Amino acid sequence: MQGRADPQREILDVESVAGHLLPQGGVFAFLAAHRRELFPDEMFVDLFASGRGRPSIPADVIAAAIVLQTLHGLSDGEAAEALTFDLRWKAACGLAVTGKAFHPTSLTYWRRRLARSDRPNRIFDAVRQVVAETGTLTGKTRRALDSTVLDDAVATQDTITQLIAAVRRVAREVPGAAAVIAQQCRAHDYTRPGKPSIAWDDPAAREQLVDALVGDAHRLLGHLPEQELGAKAAEAVALLALVAGQDVEPVEDSDGTDGRWRIARRVAPDRVISTVDPEARHAHKTRSRRQDGYKAHLVVEPETGIVTDAALTPASGPENSDAAVGIDLLAGTDDPAEVLADSAYGSGEMLDAAQQGGHTPIIKPWPLRPAVEGGFTLDDFTVDEHAGTVTCPNGITRSMTRTRNVIFGAACRDCPLRARCTTSASGRTLRLHPHDALQRTHRQRAQDPEFQASYRQHRPMVERSIAWLVAGGNRRLRFRGTALNDLWLHHRLAALNLRRLLTLGLTRTDGAWAIA
Repeated sequence: MQGRADPQREILDVESVAGHLLPQGGVFAFLAAHRRELFPDEMFVDLFASGRGRPSIPADVIAAAIVLQTLHGLSDGEAAEALTFDLRWKAACGLAVTGKAFHPTSLTYWRRRLARSDRPNRIFDAVRQVVAETGTLTGKTRRALDSTVLDDAVATQDTITQLIAAVRRVAREVPGAAAVIAQQCRAHDYTRPGKPSIAWDDPAAREQLVDALVGDAHRLLGHLPEQELGAKAAEAVALLALVAGQDVEPVEDSDGTDGRWRIARRVAPDRVISTVDPEARHAHKTRSRRQDGYKAHLVVEPETGIVTDAALTPASGPENSDAAVGIDLLAGTDDPAEVLADSAYGSGEMLDAAQQGGHTPIIKPWPLRPAVEGGFTLDDFTVDEHAGTVTCPNGITRSMTRTRNVIFGAACRDCPLRARCTTSASGRTLRLHPHDALQRTHRQRAQDPEFQASYRQHRPMVERSIAWLVAGGNRRLRFRGTALNDLWLHHRLAALNLRRLLTLGLTRTDGAWAIA
């Protein structure tokens, strides 16, 4: 059942005895004075709907501890230790000088309850409500979007490690699987820890092991007993099937049906990098820098640096691209805004979403790359959407196909401009995006000096908010899976937004939040 704070203070309550020593305008002093108004008991009632069991830790105490924990980047053990020995933490959370902190697993318990609830981000939403009540963002109609890669909490695994770990997981989770492994799998003793003993510096030995492990995986999947699987068992089987196929390909002289495999000479675009955290992914934020983990997507008011919305996703995959997630985040922006973002957000779908929402996109356009260096780009072709035709720089007009392809073909054969247009023997072919007209108009707008001045002045300010997010070692995540890491992200941003509001002069006057 839900525990409630005692409104009567203890004799040795730290806030009463030494609260005057807390720096005014800081997070510790604010939580000591206002945590109950910010995090009232009613805000967490649904987490304890049964009303049975021992009383939990009071909601305002645990919420204040979560804010401080994520603000300072502490583990559960470190947070509990700080709450036991740091008088600032005791004051902020309402403990007495002699009071002992809750066990570190209490934070794990509350996180899981929050993550499974209908409103996992309620702490972030509570601070966002304070932002709205103070009017801090009133009249500030710019919103900057950006993302940053956060390092995962697990080690990236090679193919052999993943195959062995996935087989072992099936043995643990699927009824009857251990017997199948004992009968059908011969590449390794999966009951023993570690990797097989082979000559690891011998490429032939490694390839032979990969071939045998993939064969084991396929035989295991093919001989599992027919049965209804629970969620964990189904996930284990699906992960084994994925791992057994993502990194391998048939050997060079195989037709793909004889069961001979080798490590593929390419990286799968959405590769699982660890069986410990199957949702973590490779990320390429730039061409030269590769990270493994997740991507944090932020919407920021650039003048104040306050984050108005956020999402955490796996670091790769088309559905997790900056533009795709940006569309979802933009849908949560109620009032028309000037949307600032780099070219990663310059897709036709993003521009269309901005237009449909009444927003003004100040988004760096996607760069146009000519088919021939220094030659013609897409903008050198005249498109008539109404007539469904495209005219090339040499004045040749062709119709679009149903899939919006435009084939100039034989017309390019004797064209005097061919050297500046294409090197293809079959001539130039264009593939027009469904929002090509919108993208063309946007590229023209981007040439406006006013557009460029606004972009240069306001878009970079989102980098400041990202720097605050990852400061203090907080680029490395502490949890596995999207749900718990997204919860951490929103708790971290709630703490940063609260600190920013206090810097701007947050006060509580006559029962209302205000900026002094």
